[in-house]
Amino acid sequence: MNGLVSVRLNNQKLSSSKLRRAVDVVRWFGAVQAQDFNAAKWALALRMRKATEGAVEEAFNKGEILRTHVMRPTWHFVTPEDIRWLLQLTAARVNQKCGPNYRKFELDAAVFKRSNKIFMKALRDGKHLTRPVLKSILNADGIDVTDPVRLAHILLRAELDGLICSGPRTGKQFTYALLEERVPATKPLEHDEALAELARRYFRSHGPATLQDFVWWSGLTVEDAKRGIAQVGTPRSTGTEQSSAHLLPAFDEYFVAYKDRQMTAGSLSTWDVLGPTLIIDGIAAGTWKRANSGTIELNSSRILKTSEKLAFKEAADRYSAYLGDISRRR
Repeated sequence: MNGLVSVRLNNQKLSSSKLRRAVDVVRWFGAVQAQDFNAAKWALALRMRKATEGAVEEAFNKGEILRTHVMRPTWHFVTPEDIRWLLQLTAARVNQKCGPNYRKFELDAAVFKRSNKIFMKALRDGKHLTRPVLKSILNADGIDVTDPVRLAHILLRAELDGLICSGPRTGKQFTYALLEERVPATKPLEHDEALAELARRYFRSHGPATLQDFVWWSGLTVEDAKRGIAQVGTPRSTGTEQSSAHLLPAFDEYFVAYKDRQMTAGSLSTWDVLGPTLIIDGIAAGTWKRANSGTIELNSSRILKTSEKLAFKEAADRYSAYLGDISRRR
């Protein structure tokens, strides 16, 4: 196994992990991409010693992990103790990237002030409301959100303003909650402290990685990324030579968190590895999907050895065990 790949597998908590809870995984990474909620739950479980989908879902519903827009922009899982300083560090950059869409949908400071006031009133006293309910409230109060993309950007801005965050799910529907009510108060970090902490989290969980990788993942400017790295350096660690296979979900941190994915993409394109991907010894070996029958269908990119086929079966069995009864209720 390539030594650098071995180290990355270890840091990503794929080759060996003592982590037991979803919050431990999220805390280790700093943030875990989560726009595909079901895929992101499996990404966390893969890095835990033993986990079921129900256990990860419960951690989310209890607020042990939160889901909000915090970098690039896209949804990420973050911990309650990290959400405020992460937003303070990255929200301005995300708003800058969203600027063209804000202008396209005629969203300005006045609109956001009105919508945030509406959210504050609707969600106070521990209320958790779904997007359709909030849509109706906004429309009734004179803010046109007939266009779902306009609504999405209004909600995104309220997340970036630190006003709202994820609440518990109601069935399969997501809810929003007031951040100040859902998340206990935490000590703020100064700008340079936050830069250093984000750099430390990224390189300990994603290394080996480059400055360009960190800039891509964090959405920071090159200057700020360099300042963060200068304070903490890039930690060194060793890998393991244990042979393994993993069924990675779509947008897994193992691929999505790097600007350059060639080292681990194998013969797949850097776009293909952003979908559900089988890796063997850290290198992509095909794509996969779960059939309606519950079986895992593999589209391998090369001929697998007998030992690799057995490793794939073990990985598939682990995924089936993770899904448990929840998969049969869908």
